[in-house]
Order: sequence, then structure tokens, then C-alpha cells
Amino acid sequence: MTRTVKDYIRTIVDFPHEGILFRDVTTLFADPRGFRMCVDQLLAPYAGMRIDKVAGLEARGFILGGAVAHQLSTGFIPIRKKGKLPGATIAESYKLEYGEATVEVHDDALQPGEKVLLVDDLLATGGTAEAGIRLIERLGAQVVGCAFVVDLPDLGGRKRLESLGMDVHALCTFEGL
Repeated sequence: MTRTVKDYIRTIVDFPHEGILFRDVTTLFADPRGFRMCVDQLLAPYAGMRIDKVAGLEARGFILGGAVAHQLSTGFIPIRKKGKLPGATIAESYKLEYGEATVEVHDDALQPGEKVLLVDDLLATGGTAEAGIRLIERLGAQVVGCAFVVDLPDLGGRKRLESLGMDVHALCTFEGL
């Protein structure tokens, strides 16, 4: 039987809170065949497209984004939680279920007109991804696609990003929270 990316992802019940089914991609990353399959499938829809940089969302997006950037022979841009980058940054805040969060990128990370692929492990509500898109666009670059390993469609992130005109690619979906 041929395995899919989804087969490598374990579910942890009641993490980080009761009632949550946490989709753990670390088991995917730990398996050489699964990880290679994942990276190849993340970049496949963008083969032949001009991509100047890959941007990864903290933290698992760094692992995936770095590997995708390597395969595309392009640079990697980390989008980090507030206060983690050493140079001058721009910030974008977004709402969480309870409260607010902020992500940042170096203010010289991208040049106007550059084409960027945004990568992360999981698409839930889309808040972090939308904040990352806004940062990229504020620097004058263009997001050519948003690639995720897991989409949780019940949380509406895909619809949110598509309403912004984004191309969204996910390797698998899990229903529910």
C-alpha cells in the first residue's frame, strides 16, 4: 500500500487543551521518506513559476520553508513572533480566539516586485498566514501561493485566504478541530 503524507501525521487527543485533536507533523518530519514526499508535494504546484523567496511562518514553517527554498534554489525569509528578530522589523498584529498576537519580518527581507511562496505546516483560521501575507505585501513583494501540509477546513482558513485572492495548496485535510 502506498502511503500518503497524511499517513505520517499523528493525532494527539486533548492537546494543548481538552477537546482539541492536535495534528502533529513531527512524526512526518522524522521519517525520511515522508518528509521528502511532503517537501516535493508542497513545491510541485509551483514548479516552473518564478519564486524569488520562500517565507516560512514560525515555527514549523521554518522547517518546511527552508527545505522548499533549498529545493527551489532560492532564499528563505522567516516570519517570526514579535521580538525574535535582531534587526529592524515591520510588524503585523492579528486576532486569536482569546487575544491578539504579532508577527514580524526584517524590513529589508524582500524587495519590491519579488515573488514569494508562503509555507507553514497547518492552516486553521488563517490569522497567522494573513498577517504574513500583509507583511510580505507591505514590503512590496507579491505572494504567489500559500502552501500547507494540513488544512483544517472547519476553521475557515482556506476561505479567508482565498477571499484575499490567494492560491492555497494543502497536502491533506482533517475534519473537526
